[in-house]
Amino acid sequence: MAIRLYKAYTPGTRNRTVSTFSEITLNKPQKRLLKTKHSCKGRNNRGIITARHRGGGHKKRYRIIDFKRNKTNIVGKIATIEYDPNRNARIALVHYKDGEKKYILHPRSLKIGHEIISGENVPIEVGNSLPLESIPLGTAVHNIELKPNKGGQIVRAAGTYAQIVAKEGSFITLKLPSSEVRNINKKCHATVGQIGNIDASNITIGKAGRNRWLNKRPHVRGVAMNPVDHPHGGGEGKSPIGKSRPVTPWGKPALGQKTRNKNKHSNKYILRRRK
Repeated sequence: MAIRLYKAYTPGTRNRTVSTFSEITLNKPQKRLLKTKHSCKGRNNRGIITARHRGGGHKKRYRIIDFKRNKTNIVGKIATIEYDPNRNARIALVHYKDGEKKYILHPRSLKIGHEIISGENVPIEVGNSLPLESIPLGTAVHNIELKPNKGGQIVRAAGTYAQIVAKEGSFITLKLPSSEVRNINKKCHATVGQIGNIDASNITIGKAGRNRWLNKRPHVRGVAMNPVDHPHGGGEGKSPIGKSRPVTPWGKPALGQKTRNKNKHSNKYILRRRK
């Protein structure tokens, strides 16, 4: 993937960068692998806003991705590489020998015509899915399960990968992209390789309107509000927040406060917290 730069023809193009989409091979997705996606605009079942700054955006349909990779010992061939509006990674359409078609996350360096396979004793090659216990130390993996047979839940963003650093007993130790080190059951499956579209993190939005296309509404600073609207509000001119530490609109600590539940069951599997 490459990034396209703009000349400063307008204020909106001065800092804008976009993907060249050079790896995309097909524009129209498979109809049988689509489903409608309702935009809730940040509202719950009663119509009350529970997630602020969401709404609008371009209409899009959800691509059904095979995160489980449970077609064992059946060879599939990469047919197309496509754009997915629901994620920053690309997706690849796989044609399996039994006639079925599925979308998977597109790993880096996987080209059209390459063959992939899932199973316990399959080759350690990019795109193949197998249990963590069967993957050698130091291998880069993605789309990792947290519970066996539940499907990949972590390391699914563009350009990310986790590294296998140790094996002991019934657990495999992984170093995640966030620098967190944690244990995962050895029976959990993962896909070999790094996810493609590695330059996704280098793209600059460039203008506010482009965020509106992505279903993001404006954020207003607390210090720009009135005291009735936010704890940081009020004062004359550009006044400080007037508190010992930044807080949320509801008065809870913000910006650096750890929010993970201290009694969460999976805490015992985390060997080193993310920074």
